[in-house]
Amino acid sequence: MSLLPVLAVLLSAQVAISDLYARRVSNRWLLCVGMVAVGGLLWMWAVRGAPFPGMHLAGAVVGLAALLPFYALGWMGAGDVKYFAVLGLLLGMPALLPIWVVSSLLAGTHAGCVLLAPSLRTTLPLRVQWLHARAQEQWQARPFVRQIHASRQGRAGIPYAAYLAFATVGFIAYGTYGASS
Repeated sequence: MSLLPVLAVLLSAQVAISDLYARRVSNRWLLCVGMVAVGGLLWMWAVRGAPFPGMHLAGAVVGLAALLPFYALGWMGAGDVKYFAVLGLLLGMPALLPIWVVSSLLAGTHAGCVLLAPSLRTTLPLRVQWLHARAQEQWQARPFVRQIHASRQGRAGIPYAAYLAFATVGFIAYGTYGASS
């Protein structure tokens, strides 16, 4: 496995943890990995004689352009958009469509569950509703749950960057281990 997919997996692990925990994507990590990727691509092209990294550069531009309208509409955070652009730089433009499809299916399933849960809860027997409310109170009282809520600083929503990270790791694993079967 070359350097760029390894960087993508490492970045994906950091982004998934950060997005699930605090609903944040670190600009510092994105910038550092992006700079290493650009340096590595330019070095491979200029020194080692590899082909011009046009698909990687196009991947960054397409990744940014594809999700930017969703940020402009307020449906997505800026970190999600920047992370997708860095993934395009790391893995090239052909990787973006399968990663986007899988992550969108995961996020759509999550959103569907969030939207359906309140209406399903009212159809449960009263005893089950009471047990659910009691369990919810006990769960919210736990210190680590309060710490997670404090770290999110009121940010709510679907952790789309985490779903992009899961899809990225799956894409790389399938390309490395599953495609040869």
